[in-house]
Amino acid sequence: MSLVIWHNPRCTKSRETLKLLQENGYAPEVREYLSDVPDVAEMKAVLKKLGFASVRDWMRTKEADYRALGLKDESDEDKLIAAMIDNPKLIERPVVIKGDKAALGRPPESVLRIL
Repeated sequence: MSLVIWHNPRCTKSRETLKLLQENGYAPEVREYLSDVPDVAEMKAVLKKLGFASVRDWMRTKEADYRALGLKDESDEDKLIAAMIDNPKLIERPVVIKGDKAALGRPPESVLRIL
């Protein structure tokens, strides 16, 4: 079964999560989601795998783009997903995906539960 990490090489937690996977014998497919942006179907599928009640639970709400776009008061989940696709910095990272499960690498060790 394939293992994928949505990775931002500039993010400490993302680098730590990738290193943890490698130290545990995994060679995940690395997807730099800032340049290889997921589409709506992928976002919805991963959201379901993460088990979050709302897409907002997966957003970086402290990002300047979040405030600039006025997303605090947005309740339409599809509009929030569209904002994340248009501004992938809003996607909380890293995300590790294996089959029908996904985990957010915050803290990095949390991804080990899906392996």
